[in-house]
Formats: sequence, C-alpha cells, structure tokens
Amino acid sequence: MFDSAETGAKLALDGVSSGYGTIAIIRDLSLSIRKGEIFALMGKNGMGKTTLLKTILGLVSARAGHILLDGRSIVSASPKDLIKSGMGYAPQEQPLFTDLSIRDNLRLAVPSDRTLEAALEHVFGHFPFLRDRLGQKAGTLSGGEQKMLILSRALMLKPDLILIDEISEGLQPTVIAQIAKALKAEQSERGTTILLVEQNLNFALEVADRWAVLKLGEIDDRGVTDASSRERILEHLKI
Repeated sequence: MFDSAETGAKLALDGVSSGYGTIAIIRDLSLSIRKGEIFALMGKNGMGKTTLLKTILGLVSARAGHILLDGRSIVSASPKDLIKSGMGYAPQEQPLFTDLSIRDNLRLAVPSDRTLEAALEHVFGHFPFLRDRLGQKAGTLSGGEQKMLILSRALMLKPDLILIDEISEGLQPTVIAQIAKALKAEQSERGTTILLVEQNLNFALEVADRWAVLKLGEIDDRGVTDASSRERILEHLKI
C-alpha cells in the first residue's frame, strides 16, 4: 500500500485528481518518488502521463489530493516558483526558440549572467557538442540534438528533481544512449531525483530504479526494476 509519508520521499502524491474542463484525466492517484532515484512512468498514449507531469508542475490544477515536495505542499505553487525551488522540466512538446542560438536558448534557463558560464560547463559535461556550436540556431539542429538541448536547458540550474516527458521519442539508439548516460550521471554524481515518462521500455528499464504503469489516469501496476519487470509491463501495455 502506498504511504504518502514514505521515509525519504522527494515527491509524494496522495489521492491526486486533475483534468481539463469537465474531463477527468488523473483519478485519485498516489505515487511516491524517493530521493535520488530514477522512476519511470509508462503507459500507452492518452493514459494521462503528460497531464500528471503538468499537474505536479502546476500547469494543470489539482482538483483533489496532496502533492508534497520534500514534505511540503506544492499544490498552490506556481510553475515559476517550483523551477526556482529546484524542479526541472523537459517537456515533450518542442519548447525551443528555433530562431535563437543554442546559447540564447540555454541562457533563458538561468536567472543572471553571473551563473551562466558555470551552468554551461555543467551541460557541456553531458553533451560536449554544444560547446562548439553555441552560435548555431536551435532550429537547424537534428531531432536528436534538439532533444539533448531540451534536456540541457532543464539541467542548467542543476535541479534536485527533474520531470522528463518522452525524451527518447523518435531518436536513434546512439542518441538515446547519450541521454541515458547523462541521466545516470546526474543521479550518481548529484543525487538528482528523476521522474521519467516513457514509452521506450528498453530505455526506461535501463535507467530506472523503479517503475509504474499508468492506465486511464490510475496506477495499474508498479515495481522495482528487476528481471520480471519487462514481462509485467508488457502485459499492461497490450492493446
């Protein structure tokens, strides 16, 4: 049974419901993400995965339930305040300013020029190609390079918790491997907590410590990543 007060929880959701207008998408959902773990949330399209991330970030209002960050309620917090408090977000929708340079896209993530260079060095450690192409317009990057730039922008402030939505969608295996390496490095070197929404089962199980399957806005199954995880998850993802 889920305990919203689980010891060591970085993020806890207890009985959360949300949606759009009169349509309920997330229904009485409870979930706990431990500090320093990578947690994969999987499910087919239309199950509410993106809505859940937006509810946590405050882009969609929670209609019921509690959302706790480090034991503190964030239900009424604004997205801006949550980002300032150490939450990062890499959305599925392309959030890049394609006519701006890579540097300018990354610059938008930091509050002042005083912190810019250190933040750039941080993301260069994950994706070295960015260093030599800072002046290049973001819209001229390949799909995989744009995804790495999206993730880099979310990492610029070295967040304690990062929400990542379908980062591997449409990417080549070599790019997915680079992203996986970056996420594992954030976890091992900084203790970053990561909530990863994914449909790529191989990628999710490679990086995640624990997982859950979302079905019609509710948790259908959850577990620790082990030898039995693949078959269990596939069973839930069947049409």
